[in-house]
Amino acid sequence: MNITELNSFVVQQINSGVVIIDAEYNIDLINHFVVLHGGVKKEQAKGQNLFSLFPELPEHWLKRKLQSVFTLNTPAFSSWEQRQYIFKMPHSRPITTTNDFMAQNCTILPIVEKGEVKQACIIIEDATDVCYYQQQLNVAMNKLEKSNQTDGLTQVANRRYWEERCIIEFDTAQRHDRPLSLMLFDLDKFKNINDTFGHRGGDQVLVELAAKIKDLLRSADLIGRYGGEEFGIICPNTGGKGAAELSERIRKEVQMHKIMFEGQAIFVTLSIGVIEISDQYKSYEEMLSRADMALYQSKREGRNRVTLYKA
Repeated sequence: MNITELNSFVVQQINSGVVIIDAEYNIDLINHFVVLHGGVKKEQAKGQNLFSLFPELPEHWLKRKLQSVFTLNTPAFSSWEQRQYIFKMPHSRPITTTNDFMAQNCTILPIVEKGEVKQACIIIEDATDVCYYQQQLNVAMNKLEKSNQTDGLTQVANRRYWEERCIIEFDTAQRHDRPLSLMLFDLDKFKNINDTFGHRGGDQVLVELAAKIKDLLRSADLIGRYGGEEFGIICPNTGGKGAAELSERIRKEVQMHKIMFEGQAIFVTLSIGVIEISDQYKSYEEMLSRADMALYQSKREGRNRVTLYKA
């Protein structure tokens, strides 16, 4: 077997696609991989225009890539992360994946004769496995990130994440001179609920109320479990009056909400403290401490009420 025959044999047997075209995008060669996965016949391919044989190709984008190869005599590349595939080929991996088509890494190499680029060689590498496992890793990382930000019982933000967002929103409001309000609330006489219905009953109350209140908020607002039966809400771009009105709506909705546990109805009320950002506060902790003062004023004045902090 001479060197030409050996090269031809290797090109046909390698587990990557090979397509060789001239400067007019006419096909000079395709290998067995392209025939097998691309659904084309080798004898019909030679001499055909690349974009006629593969009409699903991103023609405008790929021509720009090819023109740079022919003009600059430099390789061009495309990874599956930039564009999942160039040639629309079904994959044959025995794995569960939502992708119907082969993920591909593609390299375009110039073929030079007598100092001039006469042809371009497109090499198609099957990256389906890499793509699939990267997607699975991303899903797992997203779940881990969400679990690190979420209270396990109520599925609202946990204290650590809620406070991180407090810092961000406080700094943003101060920097751009925007309104910001915080609300702290807890369930009135929650110990009585635990004593009467047990901790399972208390947990159900917390879960249902967290979901109920979350539905009453805007997408920009963030509710978090601050500890035990105490929760906080961040209200960006909201003044104290607007936050107090929202708090009053939440208070009324919760007061009327019936929670069923083992055939028994449970009714609860909230005491809420509201604080609006001010130039006098140097940190979000100062805002939080004053929201806490307003919350305990609601407790002292009989519970089941909203108090807007005033210096």
